Amino acid sequence: MAEEKMIYGSLFEDDYLIRSLGGGIASQPEVALTELVANAWDAGATEVKIFIPPEKGQRLTIEDNGIGMSQEEFHNRWMKLSYNRIKHQGKKVVFPKGVEGTRFAYGRNGVGRHGLLCFNDTEYCIATTKNGKMLTVTITTQIKGQPIAITNENESDIDKNVHGTKLDVIVSQNLPNVEKIRDIISAKFLHDPHFTIEINRVSLKLEELKGVLDQTTIKIENTNISLEAYFIDSQKALRKSLYQGIAFWQGGRLVGEPSWILGQEMVLDGRTTLAKRYTFVISTNDLSDEVKEDWTGFRNTEIMKKVYQAVSVYANEKFAELSRTSIDETKARVKQDLKEKLKDASPLTLYEIDEAIESISIESPKATPESYNIAIEAIINLEKSKSGRELLQKLAKFNEDDIEGLNQMLDKWTVKDALTVLSEIDRRLTIIEAIRKLSKDPNINELHILHPLVTEARWLFGVEYDSAEYTSNRQLQTVINTLFKGKAIKREDINYNKRPDIVCFDQSTMAITGTEEYSDNSELFTINKILIIELKRGGFKVSREERIQAQNYTEDLLASFPDARINAYIVGDTIGDNVQRITTVGNNEVGKVFVSTFAQLVDTAEKRLFGLRNKLCSMYDDVEGMELFKQSQAKLPFK
Repeated sequence: MAEEKMIYGSLFEDDYLIRSLGGGIASQPEVALTELVANAWDAGATEVKIFIPPEKGQRLTIEDNGIGMSQEEFHNRWMKLSYNRIKHQGKKVVFPKGVEGTRFAYGRNGVGRHGLLCFNDTEYCIATTKNGKMLTVTITTQIKGQPIAITNENESDIDKNVHGTKLDVIVSQNLPNVEKIRDIISAKFLHDPHFTIEINRVSLKLEELKGVLDQTTIKIENTNISLEAYFIDSQKALRKSLYQGIAFWQGGRLVGEPSWILGQEMVLDGRTTLAKRYTFVISTNDLSDEVKEDWTGFRNTEIMKKVYQAVSVYANEKFAELSRTSIDETKARVKQDLKEKLKDASPLTLYEIDEAIESISIESPKATPESYNIAIEAIINLEKSKSGRELLQKLAKFNEDDIEGLNQMLDKWTVKDALTVLSEIDRRLTIIEAIRKLSKDPNINELHILHPLVTEARWLFGVEYDSAEYTSNRQLQTVINTLFKGKAIKREDINYNKRPDIVCFDQSTMAITGTEEYSDNSELFTINKILIIELKRGGFKVSREERIQAQNYTEDLLASFPDARINAYIVGDTIGDNVQRITTVGNNEVGKVFVSTFAQLVDTAEKRLFGLRNKLCSMYDDVEGMELFKQSQAKLPFK
């Protein structure tokens, strides 16, 4: 194919290169210098010397003893935008003659070399030496239409044993702080005896792995990736690191900044004592392809998800081991924090606290000090509580039969199971005792007192009514409103939206509810059972007139619901002479009216509760009826 002739080339804005560097290289001195040190590493240097001037207008220099570049290499590498180092030079570093070792290069995209533009965005100088030749050039960004260009270039002979590169720039902006740069660069590279960094004639002490509690090799499943994991105690390292968390080092260079967050998972709360004291270092040479081009972190890949998962498992294992071995230390800290609250604690309480701390340490090794304190305070408060002390006193007074009975019960039931059953029995007995004590009082309001009690005891009228299926139905409500129109009294103290099943009369309150079932004939849900409970005021005597009224209501309802079965109950304190107790209504006795007393309800409850009311009645003898009502009703079912 014939070579095509270019008609017109691309154009560049004057600040194209500055804007394309990214990652803070052009604006943050620490980022720019870190990248330039990384370039020296990639060049096989064993030492890097940086000089930072005290003020602007003076020269900043970076000099290394790496392999250097020939004129051709400089043109092809330094002057090529976004030079791909891996593609052209491979992952491994080539050392100068006489230097041995193995390194993996940091360079990826060829932008770090232009870090001097951070300090002067127009010009900088380079002197690079290789194979007896020294090349000196001046680089500028001021040539129109060119992102970067050489304005001065000279090549000269020099001693063949000399090699390396020196960068030189007059600082016009972003003058670095020497001490800050020393701290940051010290923490960006792991200690290597064959690589030293000097800033203003002071050698940096690079990050060293001291205070190592554990070293483990982690193999990532279904990959060739191997990680060397170090668990470090910063107190034993005798040197405060600039960072805390899990640090990843690729080829000896820190990737991003250490953190307790791996991907989307937080391994540890950074505010905890553990987080402030311990660090993990994950060192590898196998993650270069996963590192972002600006080294601010790793790319979001499936491989990194596996890496994070493996490192998280390792970290959690170490924290669990540490927690188990530091239980005594944790006990001492918790007791010191809560010493005022523990000064009067009994030996039993102190024993329970020790057990609780051990349990938390083993089950939740990453629990915060606040979590420990909250748990222990709860134990202290329980010990001080009235119920706790009363329980101990009652146990001390148990006779042999009581102790044997309790032991047998706990063999079969948990305390929670027993409390659940006993609580329900107590609730029912409380309701029945409240009905017994209040039903004879003519001043007791049947709507707000007796009616809620009987509603809670609906099981008294039959086991089938002891369920939540009896509810208000719109069709039934419509019929009730029509049936009792003009007869019922509207009460302002009732919220009929919440209790539409309520019908009020002068001397009584009626509740009407029903259930629905699917009808094969109509293929619709129809009302199949209706329960009517009419409660009279306390001390009321039910006469024949009330029974006849209930019978009439039942007949009217059967006319509207011919397929339903209706049970109507009229409940008063006493029943008049010659009043029939049970009356059937309609064909096949589908409707029934029952006249009964509150005492009958209590007797029925006694039988349904297996005689427990009589056996345990002494528990309620000294409790007033209204107090029993309050105990049974956390809040009224309607207003």
